[in-house]
Amino acid sequence: MSAAEQEHGRTASADGEVGIRRGVPEGAEEQVAALYWEAFGRKLGPGLGPPDAGRAFLARHLHHDRGVVAARGERIVGVAGFRLDGRALTGGGVRDVLSAYGPLRGLPRLAALALFERTATAGELAMDGIAVAADQRGHGIGSLLLREVIAVAAEAGRHRVRLDVIDVNPRARALYERHGFTAAGTRRTPYLRSLMGFGAVTTMRRAVTPAQAPAIRETR
Repeated sequence: MSAAEQEHGRTASADGEVGIRRGVPEGAEEQVAALYWEAFGRKLGPGLGPPDAGRAFLARHLHHDRGVVAARGERIVGVAGFRLDGRALTGGGVRDVLSAYGPLRGLPRLAALALFERTATAGELAMDGIAVAADQRGHGIGSLLLREVIAVAAEAGRHRVRLDVIDVNPRARALYERHGFTAAGTRRTPYLRSLMGFGAVTTMRRAVTPAQAPAIRETR
């Protein structure tokens, strides 16, 4: 296990013990891309679809050290991505998109992807989202992933974690609220409802301090 693949928490699932580790293991890129597409494919589709092409693009351009994964044996059953120091779990720039999809199809895709670009402010860690395999939900995996990301922020000296949640995902919002996140504002996006399935995005924040990292770890 590399330094970027440190294993921390564990929880029980219906199929055995699940371990939480930092970093995407080498060779697990396609599994992580599949989970991300399952969770966020509706909004990523206009930029990276169709699904096979989108999953392949995500797998090729992952930044391994910008994610936390839940694993049961060799299977990745959950992932949480974050942006720190200008790098996020999902990579791929303008040249990569144009190379993969061509100039004519690539330019409108870049415009669609720009709608979801997150830029963390100074002292902030921005989360990209949490994805848990459908057959593994309800076992606390999302909570473990979220706590680990909060610990990453605390240990990196960040004072706040920020994330966005869409209006059609009340379950995710409830998870974030249970872990101390509060709404900071909502952007109405009715023009995206027919295209991506949601009509509003709420920004949520949670304060952290470096001193909280040990306490966060003890709750896992």
